[in-house]
This record gives sequence, C-alpha cells and structure tokens, in this order.
Amino acid sequence: MGSPLRRGALLATLAGNTLEFYDFLTYSFFAVYVGRAFFPTDSEFASLLLSVATFGIGFLTRPLGGIWIGAYADRAGRKPALLLTMVLMTVGTLGLVVTPPYASIGIAAPLILVAARLVQGIALGGEVGPASAVLVEGAPEGKRGLYMSLQGASQGVAVLAGGAVGFGLAHTLDEAQLASWGWRAAFGLGLLLVPVGLYLRRSLPETLIEAKHESAMGALRGVLAAHRRELVLVVLVTSSATIGTYVLTYMTTFAQTSLGMPPTAAMAAPIAQGLSMVLFAPLGGVLADRYGRKRTVIVSRILVIAFQIPSFLYLVHYPTVTSLVITIAVNTLIGAPGTIAALTAMAEVFPPHVRSAGISIAYALTVTIFGATTQFVIAWLIGVTGSPYAPAVYVIVSSVISILAMTMLRETKDAALQR
Repeated sequence: MGSPLRRGALLATLAGNTLEFYDFLTYSFFAVYVGRAFFPTDSEFASLLLSVATFGIGFLTRPLGGIWIGAYADRAGRKPALLLTMVLMTVGTLGLVVTPPYASIGIAAPLILVAARLVQGIALGGEVGPASAVLVEGAPEGKRGLYMSLQGASQGVAVLAGGAVGFGLAHTLDEAQLASWGWRAAFGLGLLLVPVGLYLRRSLPETLIEAKHESAMGALRGVLAAHRRELVLVVLVTSSATIGTYVLTYMTTFAQTSLGMPPTAAMAAPIAQGLSMVLFAPLGGVLADRYGRKRTVIVSRILVIAFQIPSFLYLVHYPTVTSLVITIAVNTLIGAPGTIAALTAMAEVFPPHVRSAGISIAYALTVTIFGATTQFVIAWLIGVTGSPYAPAVYVIVSSVISILAMTMLRETKDAALQR
C-alpha cells in the first residue's frame, strides 16, 4: 500500500468517508419508521412515499456541495475540504436525531427533517470529489483502480455498519420501540464516532501540488467550458451504477413492503450488501487496472442485464432471508467491477486544477438525477403496477445507457495522471 504516510492518508480518507456515508444511507434502512414519525397519514403507502421522497431530497443539494466544496478543495486543498464535509454531516445528522416527531411539534417536524437532509446532501456532495482526488493522486501508477476501489469498500463498510446496527436494534427492540426511538439510536451511534474521524483527518497530508485560485462559479464554468463532453459521459456511465446501488439499498424496504418479511429478516439486506461491497469492490479495482476501465464497465453491465430478471424471479418466488442475501450478493459481485472502473475513469478524465470540482460535480449530478429518484420511482412503479419486477427493468434500461456512454469515453488505464 505504500509508505506509512500513505497508509495514514488512506485511513484518514476512508474512515471519514465511511462515517459520512453511514450517516447518509442509514436513513433508507429506517424509511418505514421515519415515515410514520414525520409523515403520519391514513395510508401506509403514502407515508412510505413521503419518507423515501425525503431520502431523495438529500440529493438535491449534492450539486451545491459538489460545486462549493469541490472548488474549495481545488483552491485551499483536499484536507480542509474533507474536514469541512465532516462538520456539515455532523450538523445534518444531529438534526435528524434530536427533532421531535410530527405528533409533538406538527408541521415543523418534517420541515426540520428536510432541512437536515439538505445539509447532509451538501456534505456528501462535497465529500466524494476531494476523497477521490486523494486516492487517485496518492496511488502508484498501475494501481489507481485498486486505490479507488477502497472508496467503494469504505462505502460498503458504511452500509454493513448501518445494516448491523439495524439488525441488532430489530432483534433487541420491539416494533413500538423501533418506531419511537430505535431508529434515532442508529444515527446517534454514528455521531459518537465523529471525533475519531475528525482526529484522523487532521493528520491527512495534502495531495494537491498546485492550487488554482478560482471561486466555486469559476470552477463550474471551467468544468463546463473545457470538459463538458467528459462530464456528460461520466454522468451517463455512472448512472447505472448509482441506480443499481440504490435499488440494493432499497431492498430493506422492498423486503418488508413487497415480500412481507419481518424487520428482523429484512435487515439482512444491508448486511449482505455492505459485506459484498467490501469483498468485491477491490476485485473491481484489480480488474479495472488489468483490463482497462472501458472493458470492465461494459462486461460488468452486460452481466447485470443478464442476471436482473432471473435474480428477481428467484427472490419473489422464494422470499426468504437466504434468497435475499444471494440476490444481493450476486448483483453486487457482477456490478461492483463496473462501478469501480467507472469511478476511476471519472477521477482520471479531469486535470488536477479542476479534479476535485469535476469529480464532485459529475458525481453529484449523477446521484441527484438518478440516486435521488431511484427509491421513489421503484416504490411508485411497484405501487401502481403491482409488479415486484419494476426494479429489475429500471436497472436494465440504465445499464444499456451506461454501455453506450462508455463506448464514447476514452480509455485512461495507461495514461499518466496529470498532477
């Protein structure tokens, strides 16, 4: 992995990344309970839609965070930007933990919840660009895919931790306790680890060699003027990975609402997803470094297309914990290589003076357009069509688009990284 300093930089980057994704994604695992607390209606389906829509609201400020914090990272350095994102995520998560339910303060409750999610969105929108820049800029030649895969693995740790906490709470608390305060405890645990993340990131070395002093709007204009084609293509390439990831993240809710599983069984979904990401993301990095970004993405998405309908047929006809785990593990195994290769290409196509901003803007646009809507769209499609296969069709369509976009993006495997 390199020198001790490089290992320290990796640890500081990945630990903070894990904490921030844990705080942001844990919401989806408890969407049912958040809906009941903040959006009480006569219809359980309407409450769920309002809750997952609020999950999506957190994506709306991702581009703002990407532009603002991404440009700040290219101007002031990666380290101060990564410290800033942790502070913002802490503020947003604290808002989720302490806000009383609708029954106590009325309409103020969902309004505060929405504000907290918007702050979380700014934080995570600004996190990915600087973190990815550190990983790519600190990687030896020939191992940029492997180093970038560690970001995917750290996100897997976040999902795994969220699922493990949810599983533990579901087995320890009854339904009423989960709905009342159990879901808040999951976020509270993440807050307890924030001091550790801040301490580690204070020791993060700076990987930006030469800063370019541009404002956020200047960085945005620079990316759009000189790198518009690359921006559009990487957004389309990573769209299928984003949709696939959030379809799997939705599986906890899908298992409860569409398959009729109890919460204790449904919480196996994020555990399976997180563990699979930890195991298979590095494999994706190795494949991307050996066979190239383009080939890895295309083959991965073809496999995803081939396995979507069969995997959902299996899950719907055999709705057990075992089938849920197998479905998630297989889809992560075949999808992870394409995801990591796409993220690596995203980081490599931008020059250093707009690298953090370019990655942040591209990633934020992708998750805002596709990540923010995925859970709402599939919940709505399942509700209006009555078909549990809607998520599979949605992933297939996005994968075709990703393949077409990847054929038009240049191969960056053997190109020297601009520093």
